[in-house]
Amino acid sequence: MDAHDLDGGLSLDGYLSAIRRCTICRDDPLGGPLPHEPRPTLSASSAATVLVAGQAPGLRVHETGQSFNDRSGDRLREWMGIDRRVFYDESRIAIAAMGFCFPGYDSHGGDLPPRRECAPAWRDGLMARLPNIRLILCIGLYSQRYHLGTLRQPRMTDTVRNWRAILAATEAEQGRAVLPLPHPSWRNTGWLKRNPWFEQELVPALRTRLRTELDL
Repeated sequence: MDAHDLDGGLSLDGYLSAIRRCTICRDDPLGGPLPHEPRPTLSASSAATVLVAGQAPGLRVHETGQSFNDRSGDRLREWMGIDRRVFYDESRIAIAAMGFCFPGYDSHGGDLPPRRECAPAWRDGLMARLPNIRLILCIGLYSQRYHLGTLRQPRMTDTVRNWRAILAATEAEQGRAVLPLPHPSWRNTGWLKRNPWFEQELVPALRTRLRTELDL
């Protein structure tokens, strides 16, 4: 099912159900088809005030059907300063990657990019159905490309380093603050060591903002 075939008045719950039934990356792919059965994974409610916008689920998320249910999720929750109970509370936090299905591995064993079919079909409609989002945690290149537009720098490091200006500009222009983050994958441990300002400056600001947005 393609989002363009859906009634524009569909409720959020109906839209989420349609996403979870989606098979376009298998049945009508742009390029090679998804190498396994689709399993779109996301969670949201109209009450959520924070959106975690990642790239695409990994293998463990595909197997369990729960977003960020892996080591990357552990690191992300540590950055956010919250536990699993708060993180998976749909009334507070929506979790929706740019691609909803695990895309498979490349020839080097790394995760492939998000499927190209997914965001064009579903993203705009999903965002329109999340009226109370006040803060978007924008994780990685593909999410930043969609949510930041011209505010994104050519290098992800430069985008994240410019987080203060991006936070202020998006809140003023969009009414939703966007905070760019690197991917919390353990493969990025070297990046964190080379950029200590991230954990010294951005992470404390992230935790402070979340305490306000989530009423903790």
